[in-house]
Amino acid sequence: MRLVFAGTPEPAVPSLRRLAASDHDIAAVVTRHDAPLGRKRVLTPSPVAAAADELGLHALRADRLDADATERIAALRPDLGVIVAYGGLVREPLLSTPAHGWINLHFSLLPRWRGAAPVQHALIAGDAETGASVFQLVPELDAGAVFAERPHPIPDGATAGELLAELAETGADLLLDVIDAIAAGTAVARPQSGEGTYAPKLGDADGAVRWSESADAVLGRIRGVTPEPGAHTTIDGARLKVLAVRRAEPGMPALAPGAMSLHGRDVLVGTATDPVVVETVQPAGKGAMRASDWWRGLRTTDPKAGS
Repeated sequence: MRLVFAGTPEPAVPSLRRLAASDHDIAAVVTRHDAPLGRKRVLTPSPVAAAADELGLHALRADRLDADATERIAALRPDLGVIVAYGGLVREPLLSTPAHGWINLHFSLLPRWRGAAPVQHALIAGDAETGASVFQLVPELDAGAVFAERPHPIPDGATAGELLAELAETGADLLLDVIDAIAAGTAVARPQSGEGTYAPKLGDADGAVRWSESADAVLGRIRGVTPEPGAHTTIDGARLKVLAVRRAEPGMPALAPGAMSLHGRDVLVGTATDPVVVETVQPAGKGAMRASDWWRGLRTTDPKAGS
């Protein structure tokens, strides 16, 4: 089939590569405009744009799928639109422009975690399982009938970035299977069943660690916001990024929520239940470092973490 692929961040790249290596024809790759990145704000192509260039595919840059983008896509006469984390909505008349409409690879088991940040919210909520779903795009948010899904257990200790990288690979295979089935006329989509939950985009406030919650909730939040938007706390009013944590071993001393203690080489922080071990931090204006090294540089003898 003749495809139009829409995607922007790194998790969309494995799908683009799978489709480029398949028998299908990618007429164009739609991605968002180059964005300033890093401290020097260097204008940088999206990961999908960079991959499209490497693969020799035509990249159509658009931050919104507006009338102009619709006209340019329609001129390509695609059989199917494929979207993976593009970062914008597909509305009519573009939604009906391809002969087979649009399908979306989404990183959850729908209808759980519809929205922009399904993997992050699954970790924050403490889910034991997530997965990938390929569904027919409809005007309502992530509500279309599902062609296929693939469950994926959440590994203990996985961050959102790590889990999303795993799902991007397995999801790419699932996506190609569905496209092959649509081309063969054998694809069957089934309506979603059950009550939907929603996963809106996370902001900086979502990364504030709430030490008054249980250890499970604290670990889930930190892992869910890593690497973006990032976990953080305050120590004596100074912001501290929390980059890596782990569950404390049995027998560690109990601490009040937010209270901190050095136990051997481990920096412990209290929660509503058991303490957690903070492994890596990043103070304001400095690079990442071991939490124990940061601790030795503190000027206070009784630090306390707050949100």
